[in-house]
Amino acid sequence: MSIITTISTWLIPCFILIVLFVATWKRVPTYETFVEGGKDGVKMAFSLLPFLVGMIVAISILRSSGALDAFIQLISPFLIFIGIPPEIIPLAMVRPISGTAALGMTTELIGTHGPDSFIGRLASTMQGSTDTTLYIITIYFGAVGIRKMRYALKVGLLADLVGIIASVIIVTLIFG
Repeated sequence: MSIITTISTWLIPCFILIVLFVATWKRVPTYETFVEGGKDGVKMAFSLLPFLVGMIVAISILRSSGALDAFIQLISPFLIFIGIPPEIIPLAMVRPISGTAALGMTTELIGTHGPDSFIGRLASTMQGSTDTTLYIITIYFGAVGIRKMRYALKVGLLADLVGIIASVIIVTLIFG
């Protein structure tokens, strides 16, 4: 195990040194190129800021308005009938929007119900089986200026839905 630790500790610094040596050997102005890349990175970060603020505000409104709780109350009888715990629905709805909020919800579910409970296992499996589709589309498409994202959004949300359904089925079959 110490060999893997040593390799992982030295891998990135060695890679950076190799890049610097090759760039110097090919007479690339390394410092100037680095500074130019830093400038571009700062410009991109500022251009993404409105998209991030919009997502954070939308998530805050959804959670604090009580709309999420009202929706869960509405569909709880159906969920219980088909064997899905209603406590997992906020995670399923927030996961495509925000990874950080979803991780917080997963931590809360595991803290409340335990890591070996059905809900804890389902939350963990769902966390690993889905992605932050809206966040990814917002950041990556916003970074390159793509405005028409309807097919990517549909496919991404469909993949999240399939991941959620597969999580429920697999956890029910294995741990149910």
